[in-house]
Amino acid sequence: MASEEKAPETEVDAAEVGLHNLKPAPGSRKDRKRIGRGHGSGHGKTSGRGHKGYGSRAGAKDRTRFEGGQNPIHMRMRKLRGPNKKMSMPFEPFRTHTQPVNLSDLERRFEAGAEVTPETLKAAGLATRRDVPVKILGKGSLSKKLSVSAHGFSKSAREAIEAAGGTVVVTSHGGRPDRSQG
Repeated sequence: MASEEKAPETEVDAAEVGLHNLKPAPGSRKDRKRIGRGHGSGHGKTSGRGHKGYGSRAGAKDRTRFEGGQNPIHMRMRKLRGPNKKMSMPFEPFRTHTQPVNLSDLERRFEAGAEVTPETLKAAGLATRRDVPVKILGKGSLSKKLSVSAHGFSKSAREAIEAAGGTVVVTSHGGRPDRSQG
């Protein structure tokens, strides 16, 4: 009966698909681990807890900060007084808190002869964090004469600004000129 043609199998009959016959894809679901169900399960007898020790006992908790009995890091570190100081628990003792601004940023955002201060840097979208000192770094080149005042300068940035005919003024964190650094 070659004259009878079958419908292509790519079409799915609407009667076959329904909530009653949906199944997850093979291999996408895994049975839960049933512990304490005999040696053959692989998790029998001690139920994956090992032999003796604190972890094998009922009610044993895996405490955060517990380092197996050795002196934990929060007790090894020095304590500084004060509840809300950044340095009360100094886990980042070598970090410097400054906002970096490169020479290439000054070249791109400021016109020749402009006065660059932390306020104008903020207006230009460069040093936007409040109460964090600004440090000018020497990445890039500077061809414009600028009068730059900031809280700190790298040696190469200072040299590049002065070589372009500009001036460098180091200000204290309060915004006034710092007398200690000449």
